[in-house]
Amino acid sequence: MFLNFRRMRKCKWLQLMTTCLVLSVVMVCWEQMENSVFSHVKSYSYRYLVNGFTYINKSLTIPREQARTFSNFDYLLDHPDKCVNKDVLLLLFVKTSPENIERRNAIRSTWGNETYIQKSLGVTVRVMFVLGAIQTKKEEPLWSKRRGQKKLVQEDSLHGDLVQQDFLDSFHNLTLKLILQFHWKHHHCAHARFLMTADDDIFVHMPNLVSYLQDVSSRGVTDFWIGRVHRGAPPIRNKDSKYYVSYEMYQWLSYPDYTAGAGYVVSRDVADKVYHATLTLNASLYIDDVFMGICANAVGVSPQEHVYFSGENKAPYHPCIFDRMMTSHGHVEDIYDLWKAATHPRVKQRTSGLTGRLYCAAVKMALLCNPYHFTTYPCKAAFL
Repeated sequence: MFLNFRRMRKCKWLQLMTTCLVLSVVMVCWEQMENSVFSHVKSYSYRYLVNGFTYINKSLTIPREQARTFSNFDYLLDHPDKCVNKDVLLLLFVKTSPENIERRNAIRSTWGNETYIQKSLGVTVRVMFVLGAIQTKKEEPLWSKRRGQKKLVQEDSLHGDLVQQDFLDSFHNLTLKLILQFHWKHHHCAHARFLMTADDDIFVHMPNLVSYLQDVSSRGVTDFWIGRVHRGAPPIRNKDSKYYVSYEMYQWLSYPDYTAGAGYVVSRDVADKVYHATLTLNASLYIDDVFMGICANAVGVSPQEHVYFSGENKAPYHPCIFDRMMTSHGHVEDIYDLWKAATHPRVKQRTSGLTGRLYCAAVKMALLCNPYHFTTYPCKAAFL
């Protein structure tokens, strides 16, 4: 009896501990569900049932004089004649930070090499790096900032491709970089048929992209905006998140549809419409791709999904992927190797013909219809 009693007390103690553990896990998961799942449900409900984006546009519309404060910065580095007397297919802006010189050099040597593009692809593409003013820590002396700016001036004198305005280069000023790009195009390269914005850790398969844009241009397509589309995304209200947005900054339950800021392309007419939208919209929302969605929504333009524009992670390394690739995200050290592999003539040899197409269909199904790769290309890309 004594042993049974002790055994019973021990079992009850274990049950109590197990119950407390389960409740703790449930509470943590419930908080995560409330922050993610429930917020997405509310966002989709707002988007499809209420659809009050017209109210969003009205709430963010401000006088032109006030809107001008988001674009009226002095240029520290500029090349306003970059597009003069050139038939520019694509004006490509790379968002970069002052210290990322190695990334810029890697892009200049690979997919962003204008000379290669002109000679090998037969088109003019202008690649510009956009950045803000150097930001220093409080304990750093003033001469450190001056030395950093001097290095940028030297880099620009060598390559002639930096566009810099006098606002602090920081995550919270990304929207100012976005506005800079559309204003620069409007004033200095309005005739470029397409505009692309990309991060400096993006890989762009330039031969594929150029071929695609040439086809689009020949068909006279308008209202063109492609990339990795986010639909019904809710604002993040978690203050610990990098993307936290307060109710004061954005009070609505859902963002208008937008493309991931890592890389997207718009046609000339869309670029012009977005430019005019920036003249009357409050740009204090510092998430630049969301602000792009707000601008586009204000002028009646919707994003279109392109399955070979990458999500958050790197695309799988395989010739069958390279054959259709447009962008891939998260490349710094491996950009040289990827450029060499993705543009090698052997890629087209292995993927052409009936045998190559059947082989690639099977490979892409295995690589893309895989839950571990859902943030690169979607499964449906395997069937296109």
